[in-house]
Amino acid sequence: MLTVAVLISGTGSNLRALLEATADPGFPARVVVVGADQQADGFAYAEAFGIPTVMVPFREFETRAEWGDELRRHIDVWTPDLVVLSGLMRLLPDGVVDAWAPALINTHPAFLPEFPGAHGVRDALAAGVRETGASVIVVDGGIDTGPILAQERVPVLPGDTEHLLHERIKPVERRLLIETVRSIATGAIDLSVYRTGARSDASASDPL
Repeated sequence: MLTVAVLISGTGSNLRALLEATADPGFPARVVVVGADQQADGFAYAEAFGIPTVMVPFREFETRAEWGDELRRHIDVWTPDLVVLSGLMRLLPDGVVDAWAPALINTHPAFLPEFPGAHGVRDALAAGVRETGASVIVVDGGIDTGPILAQERVPVLPGDTEHLLHERIKPVERRLLIETVRSIATGAIDLSVYRTGARSDASASDPL
């Protein structure tokens, strides 16, 4: 059984979908802990499913490295096989990413390598493309540059706003995340082939 830690910053919609999937006795993975860098609404989902939560407030530390070390210490207590970044809006320090990778994955609301960064949906609309997408990647040393594990196209429709387009991307993103976690758990995806050097990407908007 694959054990999973999930890191969030906000509402945790992807977390909820993953918790619902893993609650199925036939699903080959279980979420063992949910962590956040601040008080997050998504903790309510974890509590509803009886999953322990950990909060390590970013603002209480002088450096990102100190915060990352403390976060890692709390998460490593649960010895997860996989860490999922699910809306964590902080860049993880190099040392933390290097310690967890390649068993560290992230979702992104674009068809990478198109439109990386914190504003993938907005950037797709600004570019006037006819389609964008959703991706699941292994975290590496860049901003959304890691190896792609799964992705799917989503059309951009006439009259789309950033909100409307993002709302259509989210269900695809959630499904890809669940399918990817399942594939990792069953061995259909072997993350060990992605083991290289240090990595530092969390697809975060926070520049600190």
